[in-house]
Amino acid sequence: MTYRTETIAAYWDSAAPAFDDEPDHGLRADRTREAWARRLDAWMPTTPADVLDIGCGTGSLSLLLTAQGHRVTGVDLAPRMVERARAKLAAAGLDGRFLSGDAMAPPTGDERFDVVLCRHLLWTLPDPEAALRAWVRRLRPGGRLVLVEGRWRESGQSGVPYVAGAEALPWHGGIGAEDLAAAVRPLVARLRVEPLDGDADDDLWGKRVDDERYALVAEV
Repeated sequence: MTYRTETIAAYWDSAAPAFDDEPDHGLRADRTREAWARRLDAWMPTTPADVLDIGCGTGSLSLLLTAQGHRVTGVDLAPRMVERARAKLAAAGLDGRFLSGDAMAPPTGDERFDVVLCRHLLWTLPDPEAALRAWVRRLRPGGRLVLVEGRWRESGQSGVPYVAGAEALPWHGGIGAEDLAAAVRPLVARLRVEPLDGDADDDLWGKRVDDERYALVAEV
């Protein structure tokens, strides 16, 4: 597949108006929002951190992190997603920085972060292993890479097919925890995997899920 950023951006721009309708995107339900807040709090450092939220979408996780006292920079390829993220934080009276840019090369220059966070994005990338290497280089010594990933039956928004040729993407449909851990392990000092697909995790997704979902938390 030829990686046409304008085509990818157009797809996600078109998805932006309805993106938050998904329970785990908009986090509109108290139980879902609180479930994500608890997880994020557990994955983040105990002191306020500089967090790079790659593929931030409409900024729901960025909002929670900022409310917890962290300094968040969100990056998304789709300008309309970025607009909604900015508006979401502004409406909450919170400050956040949001940039339009490619996840493969976030437009943050030489900045380094305490945490790089990415949720459900790796399947969209033409070279996800190169992206992982690039993200690790964005971390300060002792920094954390937090990847919320999985394997799912549908790739796209609410069953709408993704861009033409997406089936040729290396990790189309997601990646299992064992395979992702194998890709990340050489890049970090230590890692752990937390399953997110048990009965106790239903609140995260706002529904029962029957595909593989997990978080990989690594330290450099």
